[in-house]
Amino acid sequence: MDEPALSFEGVTLSPQKEVVRVFYKEMWDRADKNLIPKIFHQGFSFRGSLGPTLTGHAEFAGYVDWVTGAFGEYTTDILALIEEDTRVSGKMRFHGFHRKELFGVAPTGRHVWWTGMPIFTFEGAKVRDLYVLGDIHGLIGRLKG
Repeated sequence: MDEPALSFEGVTLSPQKEVVRVFYKEMWDRADKNLIPKIFHQGFSFRGSLGPTLTGHAEFAGYVDWVTGAFGEYTTDILALIEEDTRVSGKMRFHGFHRKELFGVAPTGRHVWWTGMPIFTFEGAKVRDLYVLGDIHGLIGRLKG
């Protein structure tokens, strides 16, 4: 976890990058599911860093509950953001304290992390599709110690 997170203090982001910042720093870090309809179209598609493929607000809200239940103090560090046309991508570090069984590993209480590479596809001001490739093998190795 040596790579520093980006600082957004005093930075003006493009509207799309700002949605991505809000998604990670306000929605995920605070588990604020009220932001889901403000960020995503109703029937958006989602592939999470931990593997599931979901559609729509309700299924995604369940994923938020699952992840934040499995990891105490769940946080995302934004390491890079890249924008081209209607897409924003980047490099993220997800981390928290392992408090529920995950990938067959009983809770350890350890602080664990994994990286993810999201691709947000926008339609207008909201996200239509989000695909996140996560380093699950790295996470499993850290879970097992």
